[in-house]
Amino acid sequence: MRRRDFVAGMAAAGMCAPIAKAWQQQPTPGTSASDATRLLRASSAGTLKGDMLYRPLGKTGETVSAIGLGGSHIAKPSLTEDESIRLIHAAIDRGITFMDNSWDYNGGQSEMRMGKALSQGGYRQKVFLMTKIDGRTKEEAARQIETSLDRLRTDHVDLLQHHEILRFDDPDRIFGEGGAQEAVLAAQKAGKVRFIGFTGHKDPHVHLYMLETAAKHGFHFDTVQMPLNVMDAHFRSFAQLVVPVAVKQQIGILGMKSMGGADGVILKSGTVTPIECLHYALNLPTSVVITGIDKQQVLDQAFEAAKSFRLMDEQQVASLIAKTQQVAMTGRYELFKTSSHFDTTAKHPDWLGGESPEVQKLAPQGAG
Repeated sequence: MRRRDFVAGMAAAGMCAPIAKAWQQQPTPGTSASDATRLLRASSAGTLKGDMLYRPLGKTGETVSAIGLGGSHIAKPSLTEDESIRLIHAAIDRGITFMDNSWDYNGGQSEMRMGKALSQGGYRQKVFLMTKIDGRTKEEAARQIETSLDRLRTDHVDLLQHHEILRFDDPDRIFGEGGAQEAVLAAQKAGKVRFIGFTGHKDPHVHLYMLETAAKHGFHFDTVQMPLNVMDAHFRSFAQLVVPVAVKQQIGILGMKSMGGADGVILKSGTVTPIECLHYALNLPTSVVITGIDKQQVLDQAFEAAKSFRLMDEQQVASLIAKTQQVAMTGRYELFKTSSHFDTTAKHPDWLGGESPEVQKLAPQGAG
């Protein structure tokens, strides 16, 4: 399907209209108002054990911590390796089991530091380890998988995700002949990968196209990662467009950028607190809310959010997101949607790999 045909189809279904208030959205065809509400709210707060909540991960049969430790922050330049390792160990000791990472975070330092931390004291057996790859070709994806396993000091990851699905050609490249999905499936068959998912932060319609492309190839994703925050409800909303689809397909939903990404951009609006941001994301039907943790105070904050969380009703959610409405309508504080600041693969196209042999064969010579 061509991009313009896909977007036209979405528009015909009424899914491209601006969204002012998430809980006042008209249900999509075939979905009642009560069902629409259900698809935008966690079925339960989760199971509280000690200081952490735990939730099922889609239909994988796995149970994971409702708060995940973000891989990017854990190797920020301001942190020493020892400080990173101490934070990872402290998070696990208090109950965080979901570890997020990526092949491209901090030039590989995030994976290397997490790998060192998990190799000590049996910590690897206590966590559900996820990483991501950027490669769109079979060859590049296979290389990145092996590099990640080496850095993480493990023979397998529990979840591998295709990273930064930002462009409409990403699904076609990944699922095409000689695409990255071939390498990922081969790694899964070899026992190096247990579950498979994808991430993206730019446009919910690209997520929907990725799910549609996978279905056409007879593949069902185990997880999908997306930005879910108190401002998303007002602008190009992943919660409105992607979350209901993922819930219906029993795909584990991984929320990210609950505070707007690096340095908490959403918090700079002065409209909401960090705990409110985490509670909003936890109130959605997320399996995990991944949050960046680069200091003890932020780690304590994550556990406080988990311990104090109670399911919110429609009125409570509407009241919360109303606080951000005026500043959120243009996406000003969701820079990952409206700028290239977070698009690392756009800055490093070589990480995606070259074109497939089929494209090389068919494309006119010298075309540009």
